Amino acid sequence: MATAVFAAGCFWGVEAYFERIEGVVATRVGFMGGTVANPSYPQVKAGGTGHAEATKVEFDPSQISYSELVDHFFECHNPTQRNRQGEDVGSQYRSVIFATEDQQAIAADKITEWNNKGIFKSEIVTEVNEVTDFYDAEEYHQKYLQKNGSVSCGIG
Repeated sequence: MATAVFAAGCFWGVEAYFERIEGVVATRVGFMGGTVANPSYPQVKAGGTGHAEATKVEFDPSQISYSELVDHFFECHNPTQRNRQGEDVGSQYRSVIFATEDQQAIAADKITEWNNKGIFKSEIVTEVNEVTDFYDAEEYHQKYLQKNGSVSCGIG
């Protein structure tokens, strides 16, 4: 198995989107990219920790490639909006691909590819950052939309 970490706004919708993809074997929502160890959801939501709401995607590379997952990432949100998705505003909702050294070149190439497609009216502002510590969100956030009978929170 391999792991990818994406931030694309509200992690509930991102998790629900990736769960439906063949080859994805597990997902967890949490926080990455900040300066506070073990942040709580209220801390991250307030915007002072530097973390983004992120989704960790465990996948089977024999069924789906990392490159294909990055394509799905660009399909599930608007990567041209800086520090916001829909009504969620703040750096905690920024578009970020948290990538290992091996994944960084793939992610950067995908940004160029998607910009060249001309699908979006503006340039992609998605950051490609090194994977750092991933902190699980509180358990009530895991599979939140499934638990609450919702289909979407604006994504997916």
